[in-house]
This record gives sequence, structure tokens and C-alpha cells, in this order.
Amino acid sequence: MIVSTASLLAFATVIGQFGGVQAAALEPRACVGTITSISTVAAAKLCTTISISPFTVPDKTIFDLTGLLTGTVVNLLGNVNVCGKTPWADGPCFSISGTSITFNGGGYTFNGNGASFWDTLGSNGGVDKPKMFSVTMSGTFKDLHVANSPRHVFSIGNKAALTISNVNIDNTAGNTLSGGKTLGHNTDCFDVSASSVTISKCTCNNQDDCLAINSGSNIVFTGNKCIGGHGISIGSIATGKVVSTVSIIGNTVTDSTNGLRIKTVSGATGASVTGVSYTSNVVSGISDYGVVIQQDYLNGGPTGTPTNGVTIKDINFVSGNTVAVDSGAKEVYVLCGTGSCTGTWNWSGLKVSGGSKGSITPSSVPITGFTL
Repeated sequence: MIVSTASLLAFATVIGQFGGVQAAALEPRACVGTITSISTVAAAKLCTTISISPFTVPDKTIFDLTGLLTGTVVNLLGNVNVCGKTPWADGPCFSISGTSITFNGGGYTFNGNGASFWDTLGSNGGVDKPKMFSVTMSGTFKDLHVANSPRHVFSIGNKAALTISNVNIDNTAGNTLSGGKTLGHNTDCFDVSASSVTISKCTCNNQDDCLAINSGSNIVFTGNKCIGGHGISIGSIATGKVVSTVSIIGNTVTDSTNGLRIKTVSGATGASVTGVSYTSNVVSGISDYGVVIQQDYLNGGPTGTPTNGVTIKDINFVSGNTVAVDSGAKEVYVLCGTGSCTGTWNWSGLKVSGGSKGSITPSSVPITGFTL
């Protein structure tokens, strides 16, 4: 039996008139809630099946699907315009949370109207720009096309297992140059501060990190395509942040500034990156660094002097990783603090080619199976 959202709300009103009946008696498991505008979202969230029809979210408004009922299935039935066109800070334009949620994008598009915000500065200044997605659900999120994010695309902060797959992020319209810089900036595709996350078979075409892991554990990034940005990154790791057990498997990175990167914030303390493995990644067309591990990172540019407050331990290239850089780029650049890069660093599964060799500093970095 399918119960309409309107009928469910009427039933709730009648029960409420008699008092003493708990909301749990409603058990709204069979109803289908349809979202056709922001005004219909609250009622639809009472159901465990939600259909999203094509519509446009008003300016400065969050499309809020947080607090969904356990086991809710969300089906996108058409394209949705989010973020509006008027500058506003923070966002997110779309937010979703809940336990054992299934989000089916159906191949439709969420469009963030990035051209209304892009000014080459991203989150570093200029007009206010919202982040596009906040995902703190567990379950599966799949089959979505995302276009024209004002700045960061996905901020992922789940507390239980989440798989994101077949998401195509296209910010190529932000590649237009102004004053020698791309209009789009800080358009990271996947910012992860979470555990038990798998991101697979996604495409990221942007102007910043394809993946940026800022904290968390048991993270798998596999079979993805990264184009035109800053590559696959762990970090920047700030004070108190811990990253452990990360698998980077079978991805391609092309036409980017960096290929594979670990960056820790200069002066950060009480933080660590442990247990990162790279397998069968293909990197090409890199303008700056093929593989880069640096402990001198600042948002305005590296200091050139590494600090020791973040431990980087057990960084391994398992097998099948090939990195080809442009003629003016460095194949490998490692800059560690004194004694802060430790453990097992077996790089026998890495082959590099192209530009200059680069450097590994200090000589005590425990790399085996690989030499410049």
C-alpha cells in the first residue's frame, strides 16, 4: 500500500488530537514523498522513499535532506539547479544525512551555477561562494552528474560505511582564464574527513584537488579519473588530524599540476598520516610534481622549510604505478622534517619518467626499492 504524503500528515494531525499516542505509531515506511520545490521537502522527509522532480532551489537556500529516516531511498527524476546566483557564504547548497541511505542520481544533473560566483579567487576572497554538497550519510550515493560548483564540491563526513560511485563532476566551464588564472578555484571534488569511505568509478574535471583527505581511516579511492586539477592528495594535514589506512587503486590522473601528493601544514603538531598504499595508478601530463610529499605546506605557498610535528609513516607503492611528467616538471619531490617520515616506504612499485628527477630530503627518508 502506498500512502501519499498529504494523507500521512493528515493522519498525524488526527492522532495528535487524541494525545498520548507516540509518533512511532505512524510507521511511515510505505509512503512516497515527492519533492517539487523547497516547500515540499519537509513533508517528503517523513517517507522512506523520496522522489526529486526537476526544480530550481531559491537563492541562498540549502536543499536540506538531513535527518532522513533509516533506510530511505532517494531517487532523482530530473535536473536540479542549486546554489542560486546571489553570493552567499558557506552553504552547503545540498545536504544529506541519515543511516543506510540510498541516493540514486539516475544520471541527472545538479547544477551549481558556478559562473555566477567564479572570480579566480575561490574561497580565498572575492565574492562569497557556497560549498556545494555536504554528505554525512551512510549507505550508497551513486549515478549523479554535477556541474559548475561555485567552489568545493563534496564535503564528506560520514560516521559509518559509505560508497560513492559513478559521480561525474564537470567544472570545465571554470577553466576560462582571467588575468592568467582560471575563473574556477578551490573546486576540490572530494574533501574527506571521515572513515570507511569508498569512492569508485567517478570522474573529476576541475581546478583543484581531485581527492583531498583531511582526516579519517579506511578510505579507498579506486577506478576514478582526475583531469585538469591538482591531483590526488592527502592533506593538507593540520594540527590534531589523523589519517590512516588509505588505498589509492587503479586511478588515472591527467593534465594536472601534481599527480600523487601528501602535504602537511607547516608548524602543525599532534597529527599523523599512516598506512597509505598506491597500486596501479597511471599519472601523465603533470606540470609540477609527479609524486610530492612535503611538510612545509601553507595555503599561500610552501615555506621551503619542513617542520616535524606530523608523522608520515608506511607510504608504499605496491605495484603498477606509472608517473609521466612534462619536461619542466619534477618526477619526485620529497621534503620531510627531521625524523618525521618513518616506517616502511617500499617504492618498488613506482616508475617515473619525463622531466627532471627532483629530490628526496633528508637522505634518511626510509625509501627502498626506488632511486632517483
